[in-house]
Amino acid sequence: MHGDETGEELLHQALRVLDPSIIRQPLNFAHFDLGLESRRATKNQVVYDAAAAACQSGLALKAATITPEIKGDVGSPNAILRKELDAKVILRTGRRIPNVRPVGGVHAPIAIVRMAVEDAYEAKEWRETREDGEEVSFRTSFVTRSTCRAVTEFAFQYAQRTGARVFGGPKYTVSPVYEGMFKEEMDAAAKRHPGVRYQPLLIDATFALLLQMSGDALVIPAMNRDGDLLSDLVLQMFGSIAGSESLVLSFDETATNVKAVMAEAPHGTAPALFGKDIANPMAMILAGAALLVYVHTPEADRASRAIYESVFESLFEGKATTDLGGSLTTTAFTDEVIRRTAAKLEVWSSLG
Repeated sequence: MHGDETGEELLHQALRVLDPSIIRQPLNFAHFDLGLESRRATKNQVVYDAAAAACQSGLALKAATITPEIKGDVGSPNAILRKELDAKVILRTGRRIPNVRPVGGVHAPIAIVRMAVEDAYEAKEWRETREDGEEVSFRTSFVTRSTCRAVTEFAFQYAQRTGARVFGGPKYTVSPVYEGMFKEEMDAAAKRHPGVRYQPLLIDATFALLLQMSGDALVIPAMNRDGDLLSDLVLQMFGSIAGSESLVLSFDETATNVKAVMAEAPHGTAPALFGKDIANPMAMILAGAALLVYVHTPEADRASRAIYESVFESLFEGKATTDLGGSLTTTAFTDEVIRRTAAKLEVWSSLG
C-alpha cells in the first residue's frame, strides 16, 4: 500500500530489503496507490480495493499516508482499512536501540497491545447549551466484548511466546461497567494462561511505574486511546518512534488465530524530510521483517531474523542515520541492512 511523501520513500527502502533475491523467499506484490491524490481521484475506492486484497492474502505492508484536515475530504485511510480488515489489535514494541540511551534505564522490551477499533475513536460526539447558557460537550463511546477478548487473549499469547509479564490495565475502578469489561477479559485470559506472569494495574499506575521498570519484558494490553498514548510514550522511552514497527491484526471467529496482518511504521509522512534521503527507514524495514513471520515458511522465518539482526547490528557498529547519531543516508543505511542480510542467509545456508 503506497503512501505519501517520506512514507512512500521509506516503503521503497523496505521493498528493496524484501526483494526475493535477497531474502530467498518468493513473494508476489500487488500494488495499491494510497497516496492522497489517488484516494481523492477514486473517492477512496483504492483503499477498499487494497483492503480486499489484504483480506484475501492475509498480508499487507503499508506506507505512511496524509490525512487531510478538510471536512468532507477523503479522511484517514487507516480507519477504512481497520474496519474492512475487521482488525482488533495494534501491536507496537519498544526495544533498546544500540548506542541510544533510553529513558529511565529501561532495556527489556515493552509491547503495547491495544484496541485497533472502538472506544474513544469511534465515539459519537455533540454539544448542547443548557438553560443557564453553559455549553456542554457529550461523547458516547463503546467497546465490544469480542474486541476486549481479542486484545487480551493476544496479549497473553504474545507474553507466553516472549517470556514477558502482562502488566497494566484500564481504569476499572472509576469505570467498572465500561472499562470493567476489558478488565474482566484480562482476568479471564489470565486463567486460560496460568503460566504467564500477570500484574494488573490501573492505567495511571501503569504510566507511573513504566519509568521505574528496567528488568522484565512487559506486555501491556490497553484500550484504544490508552494504548495510543502508551505506544508513543514507550517508543520514545527507547529513544525514537522510528525504532519499531507497528502491526494491525485481525482474527478468526475464535479471537485466537491471526487472520490478516498489516505492517507499517508508527510515524507519519515527515514532510520536512521529504526528498532529502535522510529519514530513518528502520521502522519500515522492521515492518517488512515482522510481516515475514506471518508468511509461515522456514525461509521467511530465517529472513525475518536476518533482517532484525542486521538492523540492530548496524546500529551497534554506529552505522545509523543522523537522527540516531550516525552519518548514513536513508539509502546507505538500507544498503548496509541488505548487505548484512544477504551475508547472514548465505552463511546460514552453508551451515545447514
